[in-house]
Amino acid sequence: MSNRAVGTPEQCRDPNYMPPIGVAIPLGIQHVLAMFIANVTPAIIIAGAAGFGFGSNSPDFPMMLYMMQMCMLLAGVTTLLQTIGAGPVGARLPIVQGTSFAFIPILIPLVAGKGVDAMAAVTGGILVGGIVQACLAPLVGRLRFALPPLVTGLIVTMIGLSLLKVGIQYAAGGVPAIGTPEYGSLQNWGVALVVIVVTLSLKFFTKGMLSVSSILVGILAGYAVAYGLGMVSFDNVGRASAFAMPKVLPFGIEFTVAAVLGITLMAFISAIETVGDVSGITKGGADREATDVEIRGATYADGLGTAFSSIFGGLPNTSFSQNVGLIAMTRVMSRHVATIGAVFLILCGFIPKIGAVISTIPIEVLGGGVILMFGMVVSSGMKMLTDVDWTSRNMVIFAISLSIGFGLMLEPGALQHMPGTAKALLSTGLLPAAFIAIVLNLIVPDEKD
Repeated sequence: MSNRAVGTPEQCRDPNYMPPIGVAIPLGIQHVLAMFIANVTPAIIIAGAAGFGFGSNSPDFPMMLYMMQMCMLLAGVTTLLQTIGAGPVGARLPIVQGTSFAFIPILIPLVAGKGVDAMAAVTGGILVGGIVQACLAPLVGRLRFALPPLVTGLIVTMIGLSLLKVGIQYAAGGVPAIGTPEYGSLQNWGVALVVIVVTLSLKFFTKGMLSVSSILVGILAGYAVAYGLGMVSFDNVGRASAFAMPKVLPFGIEFTVAAVLGITLMAFISAIETVGDVSGITKGGADREATDVEIRGATYADGLGTAFSSIFGGLPNTSFSQNVGLIAMTRVMSRHVATIGAVFLILCGFIPKIGAVISTIPIEVLGGGVILMFGMVVSSGMKMLTDVDWTSRNMVIFAISLSIGFGLMLEPGALQHMPGTAKALLSTGLLPAAFIAIVLNLIVPDEKD
C-alpha cells in the first residue's frame, strides 16, 4: 500500500491525521496482526508454568482462556489510553500496547507449579508495579542517565536469554512431556521447524502485509501441518462461551514481598523501554525526537494501564516494539489507525471462543513461533550493545553482570540457603544482572576520567 493512497508526506507524519477509512481499517488490522500472537503468548506461558495452562484438562483450564481474553481486551483498552489520552495520560501517538514479555522471567518463579492460586500474588505485584511506574513518569527523562546502552542492552539480552529455554521446551513437546518418549520426537520438531521455515521465507522473500505478518502466517502453516498429523483437538472450543464480560479480581489479590519487589523493579525497566519505543515511533514515522510531554504521557499510560490490567486479572502491559517497526516501515504516524486496531482487540476480548481457538494450537507449533520471538529479543539487546564503547571498564562491568546473572539463572540450586523471597528474585538472573550493571556503571569511573 503506497503512502500516496494514505495521504501526503506531511499528513502521514501528523499523529492527528485521519487517513481515508478504506485505508485506515486495513492499516489498523495490520497493527493487530503484527502483535496478536506475541500478545497472548505470555498468558499461555505463565498459565503453563503455574500448571493450569496449555493443553490442560484440569478444572482450572478455563482460567487460562480468561487470561488470553484479558490479554486482547486490555491491550485494546490500554492502547486507547495511549492514542486518545486522558489529561496528562497518554502520548497521543500510534503506540500499540500489549502484554509484556519482559516480566515473564520474574513471573515464572513466582507461579511455578503452584496452580491458579499463585495468581493472587501476581495480581498484587502488578497493581503495585503499575502504580510505581506511573509515578516515575515525571522523572523518567532524568533517570535515563543511569541506563546507557551498556545497561539496557545487557538487560534486554538477559530477558531474551532467560526465555530461550521456554521456546525449546515448547518445540520439543512442552514441560508436561519432559521425560516421556514423545518429548523431542521428530514429529514435534518437524512441526516447529515448519513454522520457522515458513516465517523466515515470508520475512525475507516477500513484502508488505505478508512480510509484516510472517510469524502469524508461519504459525498458521504449522497449525495446518499439525492438524493433518492429528495433533489438534477442538474439545476446549465447545467449553468456551461466545461472549463474556471481564471479572474484577478473578484470582483474588495478595501482596507478597517477592512479587511486589520483583515486578516493581521490572516496571522501572519497562518505563525505560517505553521511552525507547516512543523515540522510535517519532524518529521512524516523523523524523523527529519525542517531546518530553509525549514521553511523560506514554509512561503514565504504560503504568496506569498495567495497574488497570491487574484489576481484571491481566498481566503487565507495555508498548510493543514490533509495531514501532511497522510504523517505520509504513511511515504512517496517524494515532487514529492504532485506535482502529485497538477497537478490534477490544471486540476480540469479549469473545472467549477466540482464546479457545488459539488454545487449539499445539504447543509444538507455538514453540516454533516463540523460538523466533525470543531470539529476536536477544538480537535486539545485542543491537543495543553495538552502541557501547567497549573499553576495558565496560567489558568488566558487562562480564561480571552477565556471569552472575546468567550463572544464577542456569544454577538456581546455588541459592538454596537463601530466604524464599531473595531466592525467588535472584534466581531469575535478570534482576541481579541489572542491579550489578546499574550500580557498577554509576560508581566505577570512566577510564577517560
